[in-house]
Amino acid sequence: MTSLFSPLKIRSLEIRNRIVMSPMTREYSPAGVPGPDVAAYYTRRAAGGTGLIVTEGVAIDHPTAVDSTAVPRLHGDAALAGWRRVVDDVHAAGGRIVPQLWHVGPLWGAMARVDPAVRPMRPSGLWGTPGKTVYPQSYIDASAAPTSAMTQADIDDVIAAYVRSARNAVDVGFDGIAIHAGHGYLLDAFLWADTNRRDDEWGGDLERRTRFPVAVVRAIRAEIGDDLPIFYRFSQHKQQDYLARIADTPDELGVILRALAEAGVDVFDASGRRFDQPAFEGSPLTLAGWAKELTGAMSMAVGSVGLTTSLRDRGRAEPDSLDNVHALLGSGEIDLIAVGRLHLADPDLATTLRAGSVPVFDRGVHEATLH
Repeated sequence: MTSLFSPLKIRSLEIRNRIVMSPMTREYSPAGVPGPDVAAYYTRRAAGGTGLIVTEGVAIDHPTAVDSTAVPRLHGDAALAGWRRVVDDVHAAGGRIVPQLWHVGPLWGAMARVDPAVRPMRPSGLWGTPGKTVYPQSYIDASAAPTSAMTQADIDDVIAAYVRSARNAVDVGFDGIAIHAGHGYLLDAFLWADTNRRDDEWGGDLERRTRFPVAVVRAIRAEIGDDLPIFYRFSQHKQQDYLARIADTPDELGVILRALAEAGVDVFDASGRRFDQPAFEGSPLTLAGWAKELTGAMSMAVGSVGLTTSLRDRGRAEPDSLDNVHALLGSGEIDLIAVGRLHLADPDLATTLRAGSVPVFDRGVHEATLH
């Protein structure tokens, strides 16, 4: 328990413990505007003792960032006023909060019906080769047709959109920036060889496939300065194929993550289906552990924390021991642990854990979905 409840400082951000509320898509923000109910939702978790809240994915200021109109935006007067209330209320409850900047990229149309004439942002015009996935065949078929690849103007526009939204986040009082760059979304699509088949400076070998995410991080760091931290979610798996990988060896992973750390990432948010599983054969290190080993940056693990099985595997789960969380924190392999579903079941999760109790997992919880 000592390591779980020890404070941590990341640049100017000071958090009271190592428990993080993981991002979960909710679609409770009509017209992209977070209302008082959204503020109450996050404030309950802050009041319950959670050290840091990473919001649900928030659309950056780009036309094809997110397809659902009920996903919150991080641009426009009404949305920014809503986020100011969220931030102020979370701070008043003793919590800290960062927004997760999101562009769905190739997965445009997965959450809502979209105009087929609107071109999604895809590095090479490809959705990705479908493998083990939970998407219905109808959506896969509709997305399979190649589109035109992103142009240099598209790339410049998206980078500028990330910068504008990061600036908006700072202006409304968020405590840092989180970037969603996993699960087959836009930044991840540049890293994945299956969706990035470009032969220019933005594609080809692994170093060139890393350049676009690096450019986004570098531009955000230049905009927000050195005071606030940047969190970066990455994954091996994709929603197009849960068996896909961006790196087959630690050396390949190092090419990606070291460049991102140099660009300004402070914390690598390593998303796996099981947070405590070894990432590569021949080593017990988890994906988060490798991120820290390869870069020296802080690491955060996420994936079925406290649950016996991944919800992606069986569609349901029950609470399990958190012994592996304590072991990874205690050994220094990870610095933070991000928890999703148990935060829905128990807004006072941190208080529950400090008391030595086991959270009760409610199968009927439908406030959010993992993304």
